Amino acid sequence: MVKKMQKVVNSFTKIDEELFEQLEETMIMSDMGVETSVQICEELRKRIKERGITDPSVIMELIQEIVAEMMGDDIELDLSSKPSVIMVIGVNGAGKTTTIGKMCHQFINDGKKVVVAAADTFRAAAIDQLQVWTDRAGADIVKHAEGSDPASVVFDAIAAAKARNCDVLICDTAGRLHNKKNLMEELRKINRILEKEYPDAFRETLVVLDATTGQNALAQAREFADVADITGIILTKMDGTAKGGIAVAIHSELGIPVKYIGVGETIEDLQKFDSNQFVNALFDVQEDKSSPRP
Repeated sequence: MVKKMQKVVNSFTKIDEELFEQLEETMIMSDMGVETSVQICEELRKRIKERGITDPSVIMELIQEIVAEMMGDDIELDLSSKPSVIMVIGVNGAGKTTTIGKMCHQFINDGKKVVVAAADTFRAAAIDQLQVWTDRAGADIVKHAEGSDPASVVFDAIAAAKARNCDVLICDTAGRLHNKKNLMEELRKINRILEKEYPDAFRETLVVLDATTGQNALAQAREFADVADITGIILTKMDGTAKGGIAVAIHSELGIPVKYIGVGETIEDLQKFDSNQFVNALFDVQEDKSSPRP
């Protein structure tokens, strides 16, 4: 994405409307989406005018400056209450199960006791897959038979978490966006149980999204925000900056912070999102030597 933008900038010797139009089109065709691309270009026009800039070579620095401001300060997971509750939502294939395993691994390495509620009882093999990852991480799992009531799994997991004096309870939940009504009811029921049994626990609700799906991931984030009070995003398959535009779009359009990024397949490959590091990596591109247009 950034390389394409750099190529556009390098093909101009002066700043004009055609340059802005090509930049905006390049952003839209990448993962930035229409709303965020228009917003960046409007701010770019404003700053160029205010600062009296005439040299196109400065434009990439300005875009980096704007994107950095859009991303704002990092907001980490709030695990200050004991226990802390993390609800995890995500459609099949987004990497939800592996992400939960990686989170368990991190928390346990930090000295925390973790219990996982296998409340995605809807999807075949979800419970078995989660068992493999929790075993690998060394976390406890509470599970029922496939097709069980997810809320009853969470209820039993709460009892187990209390009995074991755990620090973090992670609830794996279904991501049935094709049936939002059922999903909404399911999440409400789980929330009611958590409010009753764990009234003092702070709840994080995280959506796991596959960064490689681009604008589809943004659409999923919007849909999930309609059915749950989302506190953060986990972007998986971010093993490079090629798909970085989607993180900017989600943050800009939905105001939901990215809290973690998955950068690989192993249990260690989950990183806390660092917006400064992310923006610097996103814009660390070699200058394109295309001939500027006369």
